[in-house]
Amino acid sequence: MPEAGSKHPTQMSHSWTSADIPSQTGKRVLITGANSGIGYHAAFTLARKGAHVILACRDRAKGKAALNRIVDDAPGANIELAILDLASLASVRAFAAQQLEQRQPLDILINNAGVMAPPKRLQTADGFELQFGTNVLGHFALTGLLLPALRQAGEKSSEAPRIVTIASIAHKRGHLNFDDLQYQRNYAPMKTYQQSKLANLMLALELDRRLRAAGSNILSVAAHPGVANTNLFQTGDRSAFENAARKVLGHVIGAFLNTDAEGALPTLYAATSSDVTGGGYYGPQGFQEMSGEEIGPAKIAPQARDNAAAARLWNICEQLTGVTVL
Repeated sequence: MPEAGSKHPTQMSHSWTSADIPSQTGKRVLITGANSGIGYHAAFTLARKGAHVILACRDRAKGKAALNRIVDDAPGANIELAILDLASLASVRAFAAQQLEQRQPLDILINNAGVMAPPKRLQTADGFELQFGTNVLGHFALTGLLLPALRQAGEKSSEAPRIVTIASIAHKRGHLNFDDLQYQRNYAPMKTYQQSKLANLMLALELDRRLRAAGSNILSVAAHPGVANTNLFQTGDRSAFENAARKVLGHVIGAFLNTDAEGALPTLYAATSSDVTGGGYYGPQGFQEMSGEEIGPAKIAPQARDNAAAARLWNICEQLTGVTVL
């Protein structure tokens, strides 16, 4: 049965694998942070299903290596690399302009890239706290700037375009610190990460409300991977001891919870399943939503349902990015 408190209590969860994904031939898909982890596995799977996949990556060498791996494992894959640094609004604007210049529809946008809990407070190129600036503001601006391509996809097809935002079960412990969203005072790595993931989910839900109010057929949905062994556990400016400990933790997670390939399933479900509806939030249905073969509606924490706070956050994001969305 679906989790109590989900938005769609009548939806049933079920065992769901990549074999359930229908053909994606003719669709253009853009995935941020697609060179590793969940983003990579989502890109690989969608390319195998026939989609034209754009790997939006910050590091050209890592992006090229990921592209080559996909082509080696899926000969004939229709895939390309594009450079995007979500920690720079100039990069986001330039990237979006390049995409729109192609005058090609965008069927699926997957906002996947993220930064998790650097031990010291770091800043983006624009002076924002790194996690809020990358996870939240970078994706907010990107989504707003790419809406014309998503609308174009909606005009050419009876199937609704989708914006998939990757949140986290960490959002349940998150709270919006409106007095200090940038954590300039008392920076706490995990609190800041939890806030960013809560903000991701709230903005995804607010975006769907605004799309519905505007009469758009674009769907905004969110997903989370449970607890998966991704590179978020293994990278960062940390001591050799902490990086080694995180690597061990990653192996434990992979053995008992989700590998990064398994962690990509909720993302793929949100991007392709016919059971998905706008404003939905999806994840694994196992213990505490940490793992499991069943994918279905995920539990949304009460603070993520605060529409007034979501609207306030939305306005702040528009002011900070200079991007007006709907």
